[in-house]
Amino acid sequence: MKVKYITTIAIATILGLATANVSYANFKASTNLNSTTVSSKIAEANPCAGKANPCAGKNPCAGKANPCAGKANPCAGKNPCAGKANPCAGKANPCAGKANPCAGKANPCAGKSSTTTVHPKYYTEKGVALDGQDVVAYFTQGKLVMGVSQFKQNWGGTTWIFASGANRDMFAKNPEKYAPQYGGYCAQAASEGNLVATQPDAWKIVNGKLYLNYDKKVQAQWMGDIPGHIALANKNWPTILNNKELFR
Repeated sequence: MKVKYITTIAIATILGLATANVSYANFKASTNLNSTTVSSKIAEANPCAGKANPCAGKNPCAGKANPCAGKANPCAGKNPCAGKANPCAGKANPCAGKANPCAGKANPCAGKSSTTTVHPKYYTEKGVALDGQDVVAYFTQGKLVMGVSQFKQNWGGTTWIFASGANRDMFAKNPEKYAPQYGGYCAQAASEGNLVATQPDAWKIVNGKLYLNYDKKVQAQWMGDIPGHIALANKNWPTILNNKELFR
């Protein structure tokens, strides 16, 4: 049933019987068509009907040999370094047998510090501690008294001089009691993290300890908050001895 139905539709479509108002029998009689002729007409309507596949058998590579088949590898055996001698083989070390150019020379940096300068633990001027004043006299006489070279005592990396042998002996028995705080450097500056020289007349004893300052004007600043300045200076000491510069 499916074949008959499809054939009827094809014939009706090609001959256009419905639109031309011509009966199949009249059309067949006038054109002398038979079933074979009708099949041919149907075939002619399909432009590809009965034609061979234009691509059949046309594979351009079909039957062609591999162009590389049987050919040697063009890179085989062509190592550019193969068989060549090591260009350095047999050459002497250019430094062999030569003396070390630095041998026997002193290290130019030996003993030098690139970042800090270590200052004496106690402020020293002209080879004596501080400016040569008798530190014991501050406690025993309550005033500035200069020492003399006749009465001296070495301690703390420097030489201390006194106005009398008695003062010298007192110092020798207990030097920490009489030596000034912060190595005799300015107490106000120490609280600010600086290392500064002092004047012998800018002095004060607080709680049994001797403090010196750069001058009396700076001393007045320090006395504005003695406990606070002492606390700050205690934090900075003795690190400030490594300061690069001593201000005078």
